[in-house]
Amino acid sequence: MTEEEQQLAALRERAVAELATIETTDGLDEWRLRYLGRERGELSAILKGLGRLPGDQRKQVGQAANLVKVELEGLAETRRGELRAQERAAALEREQLDVTLPGRPITRGHMHPLTRTTRQIAEIFERMGFQTFQGPEVETDYYNFQALNIPQDHPARDMQDTFWVLPGQILLRTQTSPNQIRIMERMRPPVRAIVPGKVYRSEATDASHEAVFHQVEGLLIDETCTMSDLRGVVERFAHEMFGANRKIRFRPSYFPFTEPSAEFDMDCINCDGAGCRICKYSGWLEMGGSGMVHPKVLRGVGYDPAIYRGFAFGLGIERIAMLRYGVEDIRLFSENDLRFLSQFR
Repeated sequence: MTEEEQQLAALRERAVAELATIETTDGLDEWRLRYLGRERGELSAILKGLGRLPGDQRKQVGQAANLVKVELEGLAETRRGELRAQERAAALEREQLDVTLPGRPITRGHMHPLTRTTRQIAEIFERMGFQTFQGPEVETDYYNFQALNIPQDHPARDMQDTFWVLPGQILLRTQTSPNQIRIMERMRPPVRAIVPGKVYRSEATDASHEAVFHQVEGLLIDETCTMSDLRGVVERFAHEMFGANRKIRFRPSYFPFTEPSAEFDMDCINCDGAGCRICKYSGWLEMGGSGMVHPKVLRGVGYDPAIYRGFAFGLGIERIAMLRYGVEDIRLFSENDLRFLSQFR
């Protein structure tokens, strides 16, 4: 027996012995590279040295090497099948189901607090005879400004930092008020409508301001509407949403599309008007803006101001939700933190 044949016999014996101890397919892959690998395998190293042997020995050793290679490859495939069978059995053992264990509870989804608040607002106004409408979030300059008595270069435009899509023509709506115009263009009085939805303003965010937030616009038009009716509607809403003991006050203000105009406040639900940190020790919480629809706006949609009159109001939905649920940072509503949202099941 030549030296090379002795090396092959020793390699075979060692490889077979190691193969029997392998317990994983990863270990089998390492074994295969060590003994049968083309570049660095021990058997390949012996085959590469055949060129140095005489012709008759080269043939003899080559045949012996091929027999060892075929045998080891066959043993390796057999071992791989055994290991895979063991791994499948172990996996099945781990995955066995104990039918006597109690079932896992299914977590039910729930509405976002802003969605819930929006629906509650709509339900309250629907009981007062208002219809709920939707409007486009991408608006034209005409509906967002001009038709609301805010012409080009009007100072009131500076009150709303605008996201322009096409400067001077198309924008992300800064308020839900454009829907006043769209509704009055399609309907003849009497009109009772609310329009909830997203609005967009380019402003720095903090605990009470967001660049994207929600408003609900209210509009009522008929022949006998007065500021007293506006106050009655606002008070009814406050009582339905926050309790029958809530008080409302109106303060003079300015909006280009209403005249006269007023901001309305509600006594603080935290301190009942005594003064606290939430109301900045004033006893009152700002709720929204309102006023009688400007005659110029009525004429612009074909309503005769000598016959028809009406009021409009706007409420911040996040503001209402913050008061209702005791949330102190508006940004929590849009951060999608399940630890926060799971509190409102």
